[in-house]
Amino acid sequence: MHIEVRGLNKSFGDFHAVKDVSFDIEKGKLIGLLGPSGGGKTSILRMLAGLETPSSGDIVFHGKRVNDLPPQERGIGFVFQNYALFKHMTVYDNVAFGLKVKKQSKEQIRERVMYLVELTGLKGFEHRYPHQLSGGQRQRVAFARALAPEPQLLLLDEPFAAIDAKIRSELRTWLKDLIESVGITSIFVTHDQEEAIEVADEIMIISKGRLEQKGSPWDIYKEPATPFVASFIGESTIVEDLSELKGFEHASSESGTKALIRPEYIELGKPGEIKLVSATMPAVVKHLHFRGSEWMVELEVGSTKLITYRSLEKDVLHPGEQVNVLLHRAYLFNDSRSWILENPLKVDPMPMFI
Repeated sequence: MHIEVRGLNKSFGDFHAVKDVSFDIEKGKLIGLLGPSGGGKTSILRMLAGLETPSSGDIVFHGKRVNDLPPQERGIGFVFQNYALFKHMTVYDNVAFGLKVKKQSKEQIRERVMYLVELTGLKGFEHRYPHQLSGGQRQRVAFARALAPEPQLLLLDEPFAAIDAKIRSELRTWLKDLIESVGITSIFVTHDQEEAIEVADEIMIISKGRLEQKGSPWDIYKEPATPFVASFIGESTIVEDLSELKGFEHASSESGTKALIRPEYIELGKPGEIKLVSATMPAVVKHLHFRGSEWMVELEVGSTKLITYRSLEKDVLHPGEQVNVLLHRAYLFNDSRSWILENPLKVDPMPMFI
C-alpha cells in the first residue's frame, strides 16, 4: 500500500499533538516513527489506523482519501504494545479471530492460520493459551493475528517495549525478515534509536508534533536536517565555543552558534599514535566506560569536554593520562541554519620532491 499524508494536524483541547505533518511511504517499506515520548508518534499511528480523527489534513491510501473510513474498512493490521490477546482463546483461535469475523470457511481459516503459525515460528503451540507462552511468543501471536486478514498496511505501537532486552534483540531481526517475506507496508512506533536503526528501511523523526526529518538511518545520521535530529541521533557532545579547539579557531561567531561533536569525529591516541601531530591537541582522560566491544572515553581539552571511543586492541588508557586528540569535523548550528565544518589542518601538506 502506498501512503500519502498531507498537512495532518491533531489537537486534544488546547494541546496541539500533531502539527502540519506531511509524508509519503512507498509500498512494501518498513518505516520507524522515532522520537521522544509525548512527541506525537502514537497519535499519527492512531490516525492512520482510524482510531483517532484528524483535526485537519488528509490521509490517502492508494490514491483514496480514508479520513472518514472506519478502521475495519482501511485494510490495516494493528499490533499493540501489550499484545491485546484474548486470554480465553488458544493461539489458533487468537490468530483465526479476524478470519472468523470475515466469515471465511473453516478450511480457509485453517489453511491461513497454519501458514502463519509456521511463518511466525509458533508451530506446536497452536493449542496453548497466552498465559502458557513467553513474552516473545505472545508478541509473535499478536503479529500472526494482525497478518491473518491479509492487511495492506501493518501498524505496530512500540511492539517490543514489554519484552526483555535479549528477546527484544532477537525479535527485531525476526520482524525485519518477516516483513520482507510478506512484502507488506509497515510502520512501527519506537523511542529506541538502536531499534529504529536496526529494523527500519526509513526513519521519520517526530518531535513536539512535527516531522523533523525522514530518510534512511545512514542519511539521517550522516546529514541531520535540524539541530534536534543531530543531538537526538547517536551520542554526541555540545560545545558552546568551537573556536577553543585546534583547527577551528576561525569557526563561525554568528550569534547563538553551537557545535555538536560526535565520537567518530575525534581521533584519540597516545603520543606517537596519531601521525598528523601538527593538528593534534593535548587532552586529559577523565573517565573510561567499558562497552563490551570498545571503551567509551571522556576527555577534557582545556575547559571543553568530549566523548570518543577506543578499540580494545589498543593500549588501555587510565584516568588522568595525557593523550593527543585530533578533531576531524564538527556539526554547527544556530537558530537559522546548520552545516558541517571540516578541520583544514587534517589535510596532509603537499609532499616536497627533491
